[in-house]
Amino acid sequence: MIPLTPPDAFASLRIPDFRYFVMNSFLITAALLIQEVTLGYELYKMTHNPLALGLVGLAEALPFIAISLFGGHLADRRDKKRILQWSLLVILLGSVILYLAFQPSIVSGLSQTTQLATIYGTIMLIGTAKGFYSPASSSLKPFLVPRELYTNSATWSSSFWQAGAIAGPGIAGFLYSWFGFDNTLVFVIIMLALCFLLLSLVESKPVPMNNQPARSFLESLKEGFRFVFDTQIVFYAISLDLFSVLFGGVVAILPVFAEDILKVGAEGLGFLRAAPSIGALLTMAYMTKHPPTHNAWRNMLLAVLGFGVATLVFALSTNFYLSLLMLALTGAFDSISVIIRQTILQIFPPDHMRGRVAAVNGIFISSSNEIGAFESGLMASLLGTVPSVALGGLVTLAVVSYVYAKSKALFSVRLDDTMTS
Repeated sequence: MIPLTPPDAFASLRIPDFRYFVMNSFLITAALLIQEVTLGYELYKMTHNPLALGLVGLAEALPFIAISLFGGHLADRRDKKRILQWSLLVILLGSVILYLAFQPSIVSGLSQTTQLATIYGTIMLIGTAKGFYSPASSSLKPFLVPRELYTNSATWSSSFWQAGAIAGPGIAGFLYSWFGFDNTLVFVIIMLALCFLLLSLVESKPVPMNNQPARSFLESLKEGFRFVFDTQIVFYAISLDLFSVLFGGVVAILPVFAEDILKVGAEGLGFLRAAPSIGALLTMAYMTKHPPTHNAWRNMLLAVLGFGVATLVFALSTNFYLSLLMLALTGAFDSISVIIRQTILQIFPPDHMRGRVAAVNGIFISSSNEIGAFESGLMASLLGTVPSVALGGLVTLAVVSYVYAKSKALFSVRLDDTMTS
């Protein structure tokens, strides 16, 4: 018998454009999460209202959802690299404005309401830029590697993202404690400038040709939505993430747990925010050698089920270390569903529709993350922090049960076979 050659776990990283791309992903993720964590903690200290934290997510989600469909339409017709660079410049501008919005020499004499309006308005500007950045970034990835490396590239791109999601919150609390909020934002601005330099190293890719007749903007968007809703595995994969994170996510109100329930302060908040990403990164390291795509749908349902259980236990925990463990498990389970979903989104959409499909996916993801953050803050202010998170975990379990009953035909799908066909 001829021995099988083991798969090259680093195959995607050997491609320079992909390497620059994921390094940029690491930096921008870390930078924006440092900004998000420290801004959330500063706002909670300023207002002592969980709803103020939820409004941060809503302020970013509304413009993102409003513009991302056009962003996806544009990504299918224009140079994706240029869209990323211009979007990043706007995000960088937003971070500069946030820095200025907290300078006493500028805001002295202004009411807290005016200052908060400026902060939320700037977050809306950043959300608008991300509405262009996100579909362009997602739709560029498949053009950076050959088809047979889609799962490997999805694992590595998610791993770099998760590494940024660990580094960002992990050091945010320490930066805040040691250097103050203002200097932390300066650090974020420098990181975003480095992101722009990395993007400039990625070669522009040709815009895919579409042999179909030219369509209007609305017809183009309908085509993207129709593809998502008609392709069952794409629709259910996106829907699972939407409802599980929308109701089961706890990230936005972690400052409340850190300050009032676990009483661990800003540094403890950094550990809490980093814990899901640590669990995700360790799991993704394992998945570079053992991808979860052979029994993809079974693995995805089990992962979301585990996410809901871990969320429920976290809600009831009053022990800091148990809470860290449960958050790490939410990240581990979520990373499995992320890898499967990203592989699905690279395999099934045709090249000329990737931007629009990415935009539809982005709306679902933004709804789950940012609107989920608003939902978390609102429900915590209405029901109390612990009951709202426990209810979210239970809703996640109910969603998994419903999707399982509706999607049994997908258990036969083998994504690894599809990539080689």
